[in-house]
This record gives sequence, C-alpha cells and structure tokens, in this order.
Amino acid sequence: MIPRFRTRTATSLPRLLSGWAAGAFGFVVVMLGGWWFTAAVGVIVHLGLLEFFRMAQFKGIRPATKTTLVAVQLLLVSTQLASGSGWMGGGWFAGDVAAAVLPASGAVICGWLLLQPVTGTIADIAASIFGLFYLGFLPSYWIRLRELEGPGLALTLLACFLIVATDIGSYVIGRRLGRHPLSPISPGKTVEGALGGVACAVAVGAFGGTLIGWSWGWLIGAVLGAVVALFALVGDLTESMMKRDAGVKDSGDVIPGHGGILDRIDSYLFVPAVVYSLVTLVLPLLQR
Repeated sequence: MIPRFRTRTATSLPRLLSGWAAGAFGFVVVMLGGWWFTAAVGVIVHLGLLEFFRMAQFKGIRPATKTTLVAVQLLLVSTQLASGSGWMGGGWFAGDVAAAVLPASGAVICGWLLLQPVTGTIADIAASIFGLFYLGFLPSYWIRLRELEGPGLALTLLACFLIVATDIGSYVIGRRLGRHPLSPISPGKTVEGALGGVACAVAVGAFGGTLIGWSWGWLIGAVLGAVVALFALVGDLTESMMKRDAGVKDSGDVIPGHGGILDRIDSYLFVPAVVYSLVTLVLPLLQR
C-alpha cells in the first residue's frame, strides 16, 4: 500500500529570499578565501554549536559550552595558520597543527568538566567532544580544501555546487515523484527524492570534473558527485535524528523560513573531509 503524504505548500517568500542571501554570502566568502573565509566559517560554526548545545541541554546534558566554543575557534584558526596563504598564512607551523589541537582540546574539555561543582557525566563529555568534532574538526576541512594549492577554489566551489544540486534534486524529484518514505527520522524525505538528489549531483559532478581537467574527468566527477550526495544525506539525517531526540522541530530560528543555522549547514558538515581525502589521497593514484 502506497503511503499518503501531506500536501506540500508553496515555498514562502522569506524562505526564498533568505536562501538566496545565504547562497550569495557563501559564494562571496569562498571567492575571497583566506582569513575572510575562515572568519565566515568561524561565525557559522559558533552559532551552530550554540544550537547543538541547546538541543543537548533539552535532554538534561550539561556540556562544557564555553570551553568547547573556544576550542573550536582555536582549531579553525590553527588550520588556517598551518595551511593558509597570504597575510599570516602558511609557514607559521610545521606539520598538522589541527591534529595536535584536537586531542589537547578534548583533554581540556574533560578537565573542565572534572572541576565543576557537579562532576560531569559520560553524556556531558560525549556531547562536548562530539560538538568539537562535529562543528570544529569537520568544518576545518573546508579551510583545508579551500587552501589547497592550485585547485582549492575550484574544488570548494564544486563541493558546494554538488551539495546544492543534491538538495535541489531531492526536493524537486521528491515533491513530484516521492512515494516511498526514506527514513522515519525524517518523514518528508523519500527514496525517490534521495535518488533524484544523487542523480543531479552525478550530473553536476561529471560536468565539473570535465571543467577542472582531470583525466577521465567526467567519470571521476560523477563518482565524486555520488559520494558527496550520500554524505550530504547522512549529514541531513544526522541532524534530523538529533532534533527528533531533543523533541524540537528546528534547531533554531535564526534564518527566516529555514529554521536554525544547523538546519542549513547539516549537509555541509561531513562533505569537506570526504572531498579533501578523495582528492589528496585517492585521486593521485588514479591520475598516474
């Protein structure tokens, strides 16, 4: 038996305007790169982390909010200092500084929870460390990707366009053809919509890979598009799972028509690390 879905209403004007404004802002800061890009990422993840901790507090969890917020910014700044170019750019540090900041920050967070009047619990530690990873370590790969010598700008734009293509494809195909629910975590998503998102990302990826000039660029780009679409979907469903557990509809109300910051960036969190790893580790093997 085919389940009945609620009739979807037309997209509101505030949602359209805020969506276009967010897209334009993202395009500008990606083009600027450097510390402008790092500052933008820092502001976005700061607001997103506040929303994440707010959801955790709804569950009675007491994360090390201030300590984690500071640790995340140190992680982003150290990533830019180690890999960046231009003013205060690369050359300041040798090696992967972010890899050292991450465990040190985790230890400081645990130490802070130990010193509280009410000793932290496993849930407090887990929420704090996951916040550091989810909205610190993962977004830092956007900086790494943007600062790659040569194709950094093109790859960052391609990754963003692939996520947008996934979102648009999922929305359009799901709206028109969606019949089979994808997951009880997010009742509005359908299998047909997910497949439509993957198909759109594959098409955009094939075109982007050709423009970048990779050997067999269309094929590599198509595979990259499929991988990005899958990880974008995982990011979306992960945030939906957290909202469902916290008992909230949206992570916040910062963006008119879209909810909170996390509601807009959830698809962007897992993607950069995957793209960076594929481009720096796997692609060189294929291009030999």
